[in-house]
Amino acid sequence: MSSCIKNSSLILSSLSLLTLFCACKKSFDAKDYSAYFQGEIINPQENYVLFCKDNEVLDTLYLDQNNRFFKKFDSLAPGMYIYKHNPEYQYVFFDKNDSLNLRLNTRDFDHSIIFSGRGDQKNNFLMDLNTKNLVDRQRMYAQFDDPVKDFIRKNDSAHAAKIAYYLRKKTEIGWDNNFDVYAKAMLDLHYFSKKEIYPLAHQIREKEDIRKQLPKDYYNFRSKVDFNNEKLNTFSSFTRYLSVMLNSVVDENETEFVGKTSLDKNISKLNVVDTLIKNPVIKNSVLNNIAFLYLLDDQNINHNEQFLKRYFELSTDKSQHNEIIQIQDAIRNLKKEKRLPEIGLIDLKGQQVSINKIIAKPTIVFVWTKNSLGHFEATHKKAQELLAINPNIDVISINLDTSQEEWVRIVGNYHFPQIKELRALNFQEIKDKWIITKVHRALLLNADGTINNAFVNLFDPTISKKFVSKQ
Repeated sequence: MSSCIKNSSLILSSLSLLTLFCACKKSFDAKDYSAYFQGEIINPQENYVLFCKDNEVLDTLYLDQNNRFFKKFDSLAPGMYIYKHNPEYQYVFFDKNDSLNLRLNTRDFDHSIIFSGRGDQKNNFLMDLNTKNLVDRQRMYAQFDDPVKDFIRKNDSAHAAKIAYYLRKKTEIGWDNNFDVYAKAMLDLHYFSKKEIYPLAHQIREKEDIRKQLPKDYYNFRSKVDFNNEKLNTFSSFTRYLSVMLNSVVDENETEFVGKTSLDKNISKLNVVDTLIKNPVIKNSVLNNIAFLYLLDDQNINHNEQFLKRYFELSTDKSQHNEIIQIQDAIRNLKKEKRLPEIGLIDLKGQQVSINKIIAKPTIVFVWTKNSLGHFEATHKKAQELLAINPNIDVISINLDTSQEEWVRIVGNYHFPQIKELRALNFQEIKDKWIITKVHRALLLNADGTINNAFVNLFDPTISKKFVSKQ
């Protein structure tokens, strides 16, 4: 055993004893809400863990030389929290005076998470259930090919097995209603999501519309969802279900799945939310999410104005209105034939670069981050394929990370000489001005530097034809 491992084990043992002693000592004090959170990150991607509540960062927990962190909270309200270690995140539930120790390996993030200490059983249950859902999600696409009766039978059977597991653990652990809200949401909403997705997925995969074959009570499960429970507002099981449910409801009464335009469908989503959700916090949150995704999807200015008219009628979150308007304004600046707004860019030699002064051919611009080197390799290989098909184009790759040295090192480990490598100096600037919200986004520029299409996917199979049409 190496000295590093020995030291880590000693620290773990001493901290566990300390937290156990403190938790036991103070558990009888009704006014004491102190809690402990510690852990070890194997193969860390950053030197810190973010501790969050409802997507707001409460604390930054820095790793020591053994990749461990430790935090005593003098007062921590019982409830669900999030810990983030870029680019991943996961949930942790704290009861009063819990003392939790976390261990995870970033190379298999969700499947490697193990908790120990006071409060570990509830959290390990959540991780076990999450793993079962992840495995099921990988298999469910094949089930969408099944006839209606077979799909329902398989889906119900899988859910029944999880219910039995849930009931057994609930009896063994004896958790309260505050935790049960999340346990039931993770249990049921995965099952409900599959039922929502099935009709459309079957249509896409099998070219068969089976909606008339569904039992009359097929969608009765919707009445079991508490759409107004504020505790679930940012819980991923709930937000994921809401997304697929809204898509399903909008398509449900259409003669054809593709009967409505994107504008029509998204205005319909706003109207469904207005009818379905009464809690203003949840309602505004869902409306904002619909607006954000729609504006990124449809760059038609007239459509945007129609959509936003209805959005502003329904949303009461004035602070969010400004952000939505900023996104709309930024999209206007990315219209066809305009030039890209200037942002801070730097080359491998450390020289600042103007994007509008280096364009001489039809050009594709894509982004990447060191947090996903698999994506880095895939995008660069795809770019090389495009260059082979269209030798009279240029490709610019923009890194979104902050370290010049690490960026230069990563690029130097590969051989992509035909691709121009640049780095964005300020992620917030490129995010706001170019609406970069996901790494799969790419931009097409004409030979004169004007915008051809600022919202494309590098892996779109028709992307090479978009270049041909402008050459």
